[in-house]
Amino acid sequence: MSETGNHGLLGFVQQLDAAGICVALILLTMSLMAWYFIMTKGWRASQIRRRNNDIIDRFWAAPNLKEAIHLLRDHYGEESAARLATGAILATQHHQQHRDHAASLGDQSSLSDIVVRTLRQTLAREHAKLESGLSILASIGAVAPFVGLFGTVWGIYHALARISTTGVATLDKVAGPVGEALIMTAAGIAVAVPAVLAYNAFARANRMLVADLDGFAHDLHTYLTTGAKIDVDASPVASLRTLAKRSPT
Repeated sequence: MSETGNHGLLGFVQQLDAAGICVALILLTMSLMAWYFIMTKGWRASQIRRRNNDIIDRFWAAPNLKEAIHLLRDHYGEESAARLATGAILATQHHQQHRDHAASLGDQSSLSDIVVRTLRQTLAREHAKLESGLSILASIGAVAPFVGLFGTVWGIYHALARISTTGVATLDKVAGPVGEALIMTAAGIAVAVPAVLAYNAFARANRMLVADLDGFAHDLHTYLTTGAKIDVDASPVASLRTLAKRSPT
């Protein structure tokens, strides 16, 4: 084998012992898992954001609540915003059907309390679904550098053991183990950095998604309890003038 081949990737793999191979396989597994979650969650997050915005726009554009319910059921049954709206509407219908003959404390609650409780439960479930997989990215980002550091320590140990065996500390005796140590360090960092960056990016994306759902939930609560949606686009001055007109003199 040529000298270049001995110092290439094949030469690096050939000089690894069982511990070094285990470290390399662990880092490779971590890298594959991290990129799998990065690709799948990145695609899913973009889809959820786009479809939730579409649901919210089309829901408020519906001519009446019955048409909005059909829209959610027929086209968006599995989306976060659709589940939020459907749950709140079902809670409203349940209250209307059982308010006159309530048999339990839960049924005796006001419409506002029932809608708020349903919206909070749905938001909590959707938030938990959005957070799935992030703990794996966080764990990879935290653990991978230490796995690489273990490989580094193991490579330095090999270099010291070779010096102890031969009694000489020439470059040709320690170049292989030291190179193995440096490669393990670089591999641990290369695995950890994308995982950490992706975790931060997904955490921010999830906060934005939850904020959108929370705003939709507030609008739903207002509409289902008062029969009208708050006009958030109206200027504060116009809103105050409208309020003044409605207030008793």
